[in-house]
Amino acid sequence: MSVNKAYEIAREVYASIGVDTDAAINRVKNIPISINCWQGDDVKGFLFKNELSGGIQTTGNYPGRANTPDELRADVEKAMSLIPGNNRLNLHAIYADTTEKVDLDELEPRHFESWIQWAKERNIGLDFNPTCFAHPMADSGFTISSADEGVRNFWIDHCIRSRQIAEYMGKELGNKAVTNFWFPDGYKDIPYDREAPRKRMAEALDKVFADKSGWEYNLNALECKVFGIGAESYTVSSTEFMLGYAATRGIACCLDAGHFHPTEVISDKISSVLQFTDELLLHVSRPVRWDSDHVVIFDDELEAIAQNLIRTNLVDRTHIGLDFFDASINRIAAWTIGTRNMIKALLKAALEPTELLKQIELEGDYTSRLALVEELKTYPFAAVWDQYCEMQDVPVREAWLGEVKEYEKEVLSKR
Repeated sequence: MSVNKAYEIAREVYASIGVDTDAAINRVKNIPISINCWQGDDVKGFLFKNELSGGIQTTGNYPGRANTPDELRADVEKAMSLIPGNNRLNLHAIYADTTEKVDLDELEPRHFESWIQWAKERNIGLDFNPTCFAHPMADSGFTISSADEGVRNFWIDHCIRSRQIAEYMGKELGNKAVTNFWFPDGYKDIPYDREAPRKRMAEALDKVFADKSGWEYNLNALECKVFGIGAESYTVSSTEFMLGYAATRGIACCLDAGHFHPTEVISDKISSVLQFTDELLLHVSRPVRWDSDHVVIFDDELEAIAQNLIRTNLVDRTHIGLDFFDASINRIAAWTIGTRNMIKALLKAALEPTELLKQIELEGDYTSRLALVEELKTYPFAAVWDQYCEMQDVPVREAWLGEVKEYEKEVLSKR
């Protein structure tokens, strides 16, 4: 059966419960996903040759890793050609494209000019992150909350520079950037004083965000975490700390799917956090027993994340980014699988008869609620997804895999 014929049947089926499939497609195609650049080179970056540290690890050594900014940009372009929608690219500070010897506290917008020009040519937005790991000034396990004033000031300066770079990107592109601040600070074993590092972090962050002159071009977000490698007993930037700071300073909170206890999920936190912050940033990954950042798959939690965003229009106040790095498989395939799955989940959620289900719930008819939600699971969603891909001129179903294999043969295998 052709894609169009299957779609016409699916459109009739969804119309029988009051769902307009064309409207669902149009809604989802306007939701950008910020694709993480660091999947393409195993979080190596181009600024230093430092080994990963600060709770960051990749596993595997699949051939074809990007070694230069041009290689990474080419790989991103290939992945984006296989993914529907007008998506974004998320950069870390270590991806500066420069021949200068420059440290993190010396970075300027000009060190990212090639990325900005590349984004302009493709009409896509850029997002940003300070790199507060894999650096000698982070060897103690503490960065912006360090008791060492010299270390603390280094990271304050880096974060200010990162914010300014993102503001410049947003202004130049006419497309507001999102800058996410994550810190690995914490103790491997049980600390005696839990308050002092958090007090230092709050004071340091006040300095980072003191200048608000460029905030119209950039949204600042703070990422929380329960634990990490080397910080199993205590993380300074806990959920309570980051959410409290964000809510009182007009900053967004970032929820990462892998940063909570194994039995916790971020899908149920979305509607809570957005009661107290104007905007929200998500880092969608797939933890397997811990914060291991596997490639996003179409699982129950991904569907729940999308449902909690779509059902109450919270997606309009949420910025969706991906955060995974798998070096055991083809990296372009990883980008393609993870991003397509995120968009698939949003589309499936957009195909629900939301107003009908809300009304049923308000009336206390929980029998009908359960029955309809369960029946929706076998509605012909895949036909709508295939139609969307065809409309966006990207491969339908697994046809993209052949293009990745050919790119691996012609490009990646020669690196």
